[in-house]
Amino acid sequence: MSDTTDLCPCGSKKTFDECCGPYLMGDNDPPTAEALMRSRYTAYAMGSIDYLYKTSCTKIQKEFDADGCKQWSENSTWTGMEVVRTEGGGENDNEGVVEFIAHYTIKDKPVQHHETSTFQRIDGKWRFMDGEIAKKEPIRREAPKVGRNDPCPCGSGKKYKKCCGAGE
Repeated sequence: MSDTTDLCPCGSKKTFDECCGPYLMGDNDPPTAEALMRSRYTAYAMGSIDYLYKTSCTKIQKEFDADGCKQWSENSTWTGMEVVRTEGGGENDNEGVVEFIAHYTIKDKPVQHHETSTFQRIDGKWRFMDGEIAKKEPIRREAPKVGRNDPCPCGSGKKYKKCCGAGE
């Protein structure tokens, strides 16, 4: 674990001790769905796989892949998270939704994990219920696709594969 005076990995701009530290150490429970989401991100960043299991609902616990989570945690450099929106999930609520983007790099490639997660208060404690990864928008071409044997659109009169498409 990092120095507890360092900023918390969840991006709150608070120190670990002031933010997610007490939750990961078992001293307190997150009071809101967003606080649980932030602490779960921090758990990935710090390799606290047991915390991820503990803060999941029973259904998720039955499917929990601790080894897979550990590998993802260890093979990634966690660079921050941003909360996009929340619905409910306050201190007086029993259900909540948190949409977030987790930032990390894996094999020097930056990744954005965009997810909408649902949370529920069970026996007075917030639990992760499920998550839905945001669908990426398909790439839309401005021009029709050019086949390798079609005339090159640059107007050279050559086949695309012998002109602008060479090397593809």
